[in-house]
Amino acid sequence: MQVTLFPNSRRPGIGLRPKKEAQRPSLPQHSRLCPVLEAGSSLGYLIYPALAENEQFHIGYEGEGLFQFGYAVNPTGRKWEQIFFINYQLSLGGVGLRKEEVKLMVPETPGFKETALAIARMFIAPDDIGTPEGAVTLRGAYNFQTPPGWDTVFSGVLNLVSRPVAPVLVTRVETDWYVHDSEFRYVLTPGDMITVSHNLPIGQAFFVPREDITFRDGSEQDMEARRIASKAFFDEKATHKVKTPYGMEYSPLYQRKSREQRKHREPQEAEPGTADKDDSQ
Repeated sequence: MQVTLFPNSRRPGIGLRPKKEAQRPSLPQHSRLCPVLEAGSSLGYLIYPALAENEQFHIGYEGEGLFQFGYAVNPTGRKWEQIFFINYQLSLGGVGLRKEEVKLMVPETPGFKETALAIARMFIAPDDIGTPEGAVTLRGAYNFQTPPGWDTVFSGVLNLVSRPVAPVLVTRVETDWYVHDSEFRYVLTPGDMITVSHNLPIGQAFFVPREDITFRDGSEQDMEARRIASKAFFDEKATHKVKTPYGMEYSPLYQRKSREQRKHREPQEAEPGTADKDDSQ
């Protein structure tokens, strides 16, 4: 399947491209021994912000409808320098912005307030702030157009368990016809802040068919075949035990058979650059 990529229209060409990644730095190293966990992590693609390497921003919720956005740069690679802050204050009742207040941390230049507001809109969606309470929307560096009948699901980064973790609203969009930016809506509590950098993903996107799913009850023959297949797998698994240098035992059988299945499904001659990363190791 081929998905068309479009860069962030407010900042085209800046930011890392979407990519698959099975590893999560916050998980212990022995998680490498769980292929189903890695497969879950690599579902879809990690999405990054439209930031250059020397840029960073944060968005925080102060409570009472007040949010603060901050933008910083690191021109020398030695020290981050704050350029400006923007305070977003919601109207009474929490519907719509009441004011946007820009505070410069560098010498003021003509029109810089408007420039600061425009820069912030490259990375967040101010019109979505506070819906629901505490919510902030982060924009990705790339957007998608899927083939007919396929949707895009946007979620937080799967299997990212380091605390604190802000909840993320999951959305499903019919991106085969609807022009939708890659957006991730985090819900913060008062005092929470998200810091976003060039190489840190802000969410994950994966593609699903819109075809309806139907269920059928398994027959007695189906259940017996399932039982036999399960017993055969676990019997073989018991004969393929490997011990790590730390004394932990595991079996690579599932991963080995998964790769075999994948090779049978793949075309005989893959296109250049499409080889699975794990198979090349």
